Amino acid sequence: MQILSLRDVASQINSGGDLQSMLHQLVYASCRHTHWTMSSIMAIDMEAGFGHVIARHDPTLVQRPLVDCWELSSSPVMTALQRNEPVFIRDVRVCEYPGYRHESLERDYRTVMVMPMNCTDFDGRPMVLSVISRTLMDVSEEDRVFLGMIIHLGAIAVERQRQLEAERRAAERMQQALHVHTTLLEHVLGGGSVTSLSLMVGNQLPNPVIAVDFTANQVVAGRSPDTALFDDAAWQSAVAGVLGVQISKATHESLRSALRSTVNLFLDDGQRQFTLRAQIEPLMVDQELVGALVLFPVAAPVNELDLLMLESAKFALSVQMMRSFIRFRFETRTQTELLLEVLEGRWRDTDDIQQRAQRLGFGFNTAQQMIIVDYGDKAREAKNLHHNVARILQRAGIHSTVIIVDNGLVCLVPSEGEKGRERLTRLKRQIVDDLAHYLGSEPILLASGVCKALSDYPAAWERCRRLIEIARSFGRRGPISDKDFGPMPIFVAAVGGEDIRTFVNESVGAMLAHDRKHQTPYLETLTVYLRERCRSQACADAMGVHVTTLRYRLTRIQELFGIDVETPERRFATELAIHLQQVIDN
Repeated sequence: MQILSLRDVASQINSGGDLQSMLHQLVYASCRHTHWTMSSIMAIDMEAGFGHVIARHDPTLVQRPLVDCWELSSSPVMTALQRNEPVFIRDVRVCEYPGYRHESLERDYRTVMVMPMNCTDFDGRPMVLSVISRTLMDVSEEDRVFLGMIIHLGAIAVERQRQLEAERRAAERMQQALHVHTTLLEHVLGGGSVTSLSLMVGNQLPNPVIAVDFTANQVVAGRSPDTALFDDAAWQSAVAGVLGVQISKATHESLRSALRSTVNLFLDDGQRQFTLRAQIEPLMVDQELVGALVLFPVAAPVNELDLLMLESAKFALSVQMMRSFIRFRFETRTQTELLLEVLEGRWRDTDDIQQRAQRLGFGFNTAQQMIIVDYGDKAREAKNLHHNVARILQRAGIHSTVIIVDNGLVCLVPSEGEKGRERLTRLKRQIVDDLAHYLGSEPILLASGVCKALSDYPAAWERCRRLIEIARSFGRRGPISDKDFGPMPIFVAAVGGEDIRTFVNESVGAMLAHDRKHQTPYLETLTVYLRERCRSQACADAMGVHVTTLRYRLTRIQELFGIDVETPERRFATELAIHLQQVIDN
């Protein structure tokens, strides 16, 4: 009959029923066709010091509350687990365990045997089987073997349920991974943005992530990788601001060096410096690098399904970035062609220009200024920096259009007159500082005059181009204006920078070199003398020297450098050279 009980338990296990039903079948089988009256299975919480009953067989008809939580110090469970062998108590009423003695009187039992099951429950707690008899009895070898089989079947049942649970969870994760993959692709095909897709990816992956879009110079952060440093909102704000450039440059450098393992990101938010460990994954489309996914490590191990979701996220982000890049490149090319028609004065129909501009999202029918950015010799390094400029203007609340042109950018911004001059000055400096992070040096930037009609743009463009040429000739960078070069920018641009330098050097170069070497004031003396219209006394008074000293210096200037300013032609040439030298020095 005991064999039949074991058969019933094995059939229950093979049927794949739930674990609780199997455990109840086990405790019932341990009493059926045996001398044992009651039985239970407990999970032992070592840290808390308690054993918890998870299955019980008690045929008592009187319903009364039973103890489901045993203090380990009052039971033989710890002895059974430590020795890994059964503990047999023939008469529990005279044993050393007060909890058992007290309950034996309440529930009327005498003999107890506790056996370790050599398995753990889903929470990792070791399990034990207890069998109880109402009468005093001895345990035969046959009974021990039978109970051993019960325990062995229990261990098989628990392990089988653990495997089934693992398979169920794996199936759920696989279903979730497929759902994530489908959702991300639907988002891409539905015309979503890189920003919204990045946030979706961050919610699906177990790691905190940052998406870096090289095509748009955009960095999108999700959850904070270190809540001790930033909460989620503060982290996203910092990455959108000062940390964005640092993270973008770090990912570029890591991918160029072919690093795929975890790297250190050394960051500075202006208040503190800190280091974060991160793994940088490239985002590729047709062997072209379009971005990067920065993953911060988490404590939980990453399984194969997490890696599958990571690959799905990388694929979706790559496609989204490439789609956005292709769409923007087409729009930009169209905008550039239209703008150049206007700047070069090649249009015939004003209404046609206005309609084409309106379709592209901008116009020429309101008063505007052009903010012109010239990259100079850094043009090759200026990929997609138009997005940076557009974001700066957007954050400043300025409705603008940023258009790519040869070697730089043209930003069309509304004219705000005198009241907006100070804000425009701050914005120019902010744009230059931001672009300098990527270019390694400041670009040339200037604002045109106000353009109220289409016909104003060619003249404003030509004037700005001349000023850029002047700045290049004199090695100037950063924000500039025509006031920086005095009254001679048109003259300088027309002659050419190299010719100007040659003229200055031939006229006053020797005197300038002599002054620098010997600390003499000849160039200063000649400058003041010309400014005072060659009047000796007025010049001497302005310089605070005696007129005799002045005349001596003028004589020495003529002797050493052959400069004579007595004739109008020579006076004009010398004065012009001095003015140009001041422009070069400034």
